[in-house]
Amino acid sequence: MTPEAPIALALGDPAGIGPEIIAEAWVQRARTAPAGGAPHPFFVVGGPEVLRAAVEARGLDCPIVPIAEPTEALFAFSAGLPVMAGLDAPYTPGEPSEAGARLALTSLAYATRFALGHVAAGLVTAPIAKAELAKVGFANPGQTEFLADACRLPYRDAVMMLAGPSLRTVPLTVHCALAEVPSLLTSDLIVHKARIVAVGLARDFGIERPRLAVAGLNPHAGEGGKFGDEEARIIEPAIRTLADEGLDVTGPVPGDALFTSRVRGTYDAALCMYHDQALIPLKALEFDEGVNVTLGLPIIRTSPDHGTAFDIAGKGIADPGAMIAAIRMAATCAAVRAAA
Repeated sequence: MTPEAPIALALGDPAGIGPEIIAEAWVQRARTAPAGGAPHPFFVVGGPEVLRAAVEARGLDCPIVPIAEPTEALFAFSAGLPVMAGLDAPYTPGEPSEAGARLALTSLAYATRFALGHVAAGLVTAPIAKAELAKVGFANPGQTEFLADACRLPYRDAVMMLAGPSLRTVPLTVHCALAEVPSLLTSDLIVHKARIVAVGLARDFGIERPRLAVAGLNPHAGEGGKFGDEEARIIEPAIRTLADEGLDVTGPVPGDALFTSRVRGTYDAALCMYHDQALIPLKALEFDEGVNVTLGLPIIRTSPDHGTAFDIAGKGIADPGAMIAAIRMAATCAAVRAAA
């Protein structure tokens, strides 16, 4: 890891809001700077004509500077948004296409390669359309699993954390039916992911002794078995194991209390039992600054916590806040890793 390396941005689906919010992030690049620092140079992998068209449609003052290799971004960044030439597609906001999907996939593959090769200090991925990518041979459930494969790790080692200014949450089960959650939860799963979260918070966020709160699954965390026994059978044994290993962990905390302002100040990350238990509070509190961070990888990866938003693409109304936050968080994590 070299702190001087730029951050690589994967373009995402060019028919979505990715191109315009990336360009807006360069215009507002002062907001991408880590606290107390200067903006960390970033570049986009492919799509110079897509980005030019998005800039024009949004009416931005954002020159597009073609580059041939990542290191050129360090010198080009002050003049405009550095974009690697050679990969492109038509700009058709709101109308996804096969050409756009191929550009999104190629951009993701090359950006990942740059991060793994240490010529990029981190990776920020713009939103993709999974159904469109599947049509051009994308076999992974999502970008997180793609990155796990690229890093030669099992999927369960790539842990999704949603992070905002006042809250970090981790869904222990992710894209599955709510009815499947009890059968998917195990003490081993909780322990495994909690360990990765603790290491990630220390390595990428500089939290020397992370405090973890573990949510209950049932109302009132089961209330002594009246509303379910998963807390006693699965969650409490996992917490005991983690505590015996020296981790600062509490729970199971009832889900209706875990995200109150008073309780949020007692932990650095909340481990949640299912997707919506983790994402609803994050999006309710910090929708425009929510960042998806992948812990457990050898590379830094962040992403805005929203989708392609095809319905508003090209209309000049997409909020760039989450993209700006994702770039800022990638830069902050890169600085923490470099310092360590």
